[in-house]
Amino acid sequence: MMSPDARREQEGAWLDLMRARMFEQRVVLVNGDLDDVLAAGIATELMTLDACGDLPVRLLLNSGAGTFAAAFTVIDVIDLLGVPVHATCIGRAEGPALGVLAVAARRLAIPHARIRFHEPDSTFAGRADDVAAWAAQREGDRQRFCARLADATGRSPTWIADAMHERRALDAHEAMRAGLIDEIARSSVASVQGIDRRPIGFRSRRSPAS
Repeated sequence: MMSPDARREQEGAWLDLMRARMFEQRVVLVNGDLDDVLAAGIATELMTLDACGDLPVRLLLNSGAGTFAAAFTVIDVIDLLGVPVHATCIGRAEGPALGVLAVAARRLAIPHARIRFHEPDSTFAGRADDVAAWAAQREGDRQRFCARLADATGRSPTWIADAMHERRALDAHEAMRAGLIDEIARSSVASVQGIDRRPIGFRSRRSPAS
């Protein structure tokens, strides 16, 4: 019987192989909490693919938490790329990670994607002046994030700020009406198939006019 350590090692090797195959097809996976480490890796992959070709980069997003700083790292890179980024939410896009989805050139979500506004959970302890400086930095990041989402969605910064304060959750159709996505992918054909033979892809359908 395989030991837990050996199983984890095998799973890690398989994931590394899958990521490498996806990278060859200009697909970048954002999976897990969007922290500084993950954001740095995603930024490196995006910039490398930008330098290696002129075709769009496809970004698959499944992230339920993160930090403003990490989100800005990815958002700034997307803004600076010379190729378009087509982002698809394949699970969750919540908190700061929602900004990565919203700023892409083409934005999709599977029908049952979980899309939710919220501020990152964080605490800070220290002297009063240090706490005040940290709070000011966090408020500045929050305002910049709201302004960038407002620019991407056509909503006002106040609307975005209220949605974050309320931890507002949206389904895919509501996210489309809010300007966060452009299309809804059809889950019946949204599959990661043929990695050795054909690019990973999602068919999409427009939401009925509302």
